[in-house]
Amino acid sequence: MDNADGPHRDATVDLVLPCLDEARALPWVLGRVPRGVRPIVVDNGSTDGSAELAASLGATVVREARRGFGAACHAGLLAARAPYVAFCDCDASLDPAELPRLLAPLATGHAELVLGRRVPSGRGAWPAHARLANAELARRLRARTGAPLHDLGPMRIAPRERLLALGLGDRRSGYPLEMVLAAAAAGMRLAEVPVGYRPRAGRSKVTGTLRGTRQAVRDMSAILAAPAPVLLLLAKAPAPGRVKTRLTAAVTPEQAASVAEAALVDTMVTLEQIPASRRLLVLDGLPGRWLRPGWEVVPQAEGGLDRRLAAAFAAVTGPAPALLVGMDTPQLAARTLAEPLAPARRADVDAWFGPATDGGFWAFGLARPDPDLAARLLWDVPMSMPTTGAALRARLAAEGLHVHDLPPLTDVDTPPTADEVAALAPTSHFATAWRAARTPVSTPAAAGTARSAAAGGVGVR
Repeated sequence: MDNADGPHRDATVDLVLPCLDEARALPWVLGRVPRGVRPIVVDNGSTDGSAELAASLGATVVREARRGFGAACHAGLLAARAPYVAFCDCDASLDPAELPRLLAPLATGHAELVLGRRVPSGRGAWPAHARLANAELARRLRARTGAPLHDLGPMRIAPRERLLALGLGDRRSGYPLEMVLAAAAAGMRLAEVPVGYRPRAGRSKVTGTLRGTRQAVRDMSAILAAPAPVLLLLAKAPAPGRVKTRLTAAVTPEQAASVAEAALVDTMVTLEQIPASRRLLVLDGLPGRWLRPGWEVVPQAEGGLDRRLAAAFAAVTGPAPALLVGMDTPQLAARTLAEPLAPARRADVDAWFGPATDGGFWAFGLARPDPDLAARLLWDVPMSMPTTGAALRARLAAEGLHVHDLPPLTDVDTPPTADEVAALAPTSHFATAWRAARTPVSTPAAAGTARSAAAGGVGVR
């Protein structure tokens, strides 16, 4: 990566510029980049010296060998470090100087993903076939999401962490549409800002040709056809004496309940960042002040844990995949689930399995959530044993299912595992509550302060 530590290292915005043979346009494009914006030129196999020219003009250069618009865009996103990441074509059809106008709705909190709605200026700026295809895709996008968008414009900007949490998987022409669909499914607020659209410099590789437009429409249609997953969260209402009882070797039952509440809220917050069609809290007990907006509450079924887990999938109807997690992994990062659940990554997957380090499992999902299949897989699996995860994984194999294995995570069950997870996620609600519960108190006043710290900050926000 060239010029990564140059004069733009303190930029507020990283501007990703996917580039394939754009030497003619680069001087104008990079000359229009505003102050406070770091240009990241992602060279996608240029043969005209684009990468070397971009570096000589002060841009950070990332080289992405895998061909594809989405591959170049995502490589730039992964290389970005600024709080906000913008994307823009590198062919001089869009003016980077307009970026501050797109940033404004983000800075004021009115939106979390802002797209530039293209306004053609000049003959040949937007070929008729490309404009018609864009209008049809935008219509389908409005019908799918309800977002008032009229253009899938390539100029856009959003917070970096939110974009990473979406786990975007397309690496071809579907990437821009997947970003918008995933953002809407993750609850991000969308907005449009008009931007000028000029005739491009040089030859178009995609929408300037009928073949390229057809490929883009096929890629985007496949993304539109893939339903967003259903996320299930299996939990107990955090009441003293009913949750995290093994933690009471080190803390009181009330403190253990506060820690459990914090872990539950952390998990809900994480799942809210993942694109989903529904989020269901499969609950043992009654919801409390900790329940966050947007969650459907479904009571757990009667019976052992194996029956309750299987029954959770019966609440899912339709063709969407379903994935279930518990409340014991507050260190879970959104990308850990979002990436394998992205439409492009789940095409040949039948199930997802997340092993726990204690021999159990922290996540389980089905691409086609059939209640009978869930029962065959889960009923009579010995639960809460060191062999639980291996037994379920063996049943998945016996069914002939193609399983995507998720990374192992540590469940919070005992004081040592709570210490471990708090160290992994030091800024989480869980870590704050656990540190407060573990803090020695020497006076009645200090005890009251510690109890407030352990219970505070985990309600609905």
